[in-house]
Amino acid sequence: MSQAQDVLKPRFAQHIDIHCPDDRAYWAGQFGISGEELREAVKMVGSRVSTVAAHLGLQAA
Repeated sequence: MSQAQDVLKPRFAQHIDIHCPDDRAYWAGQFGISGEELREAVKMVGSRVSTVAAHLGLQAA
């Protein structure tokens, strides 16, 4: 099993729980960024997936 397959899907599809290691790993992987970059993005624009994706210049997963 690959590392990406080992990461659990998040509890909420629309919001990133930055305090949950599994959510951080999942969304960082989806966006192709590090956990720290994800943390900074959420700090800047909030936890809504679509807003973070737009901030990163990506389409929401």
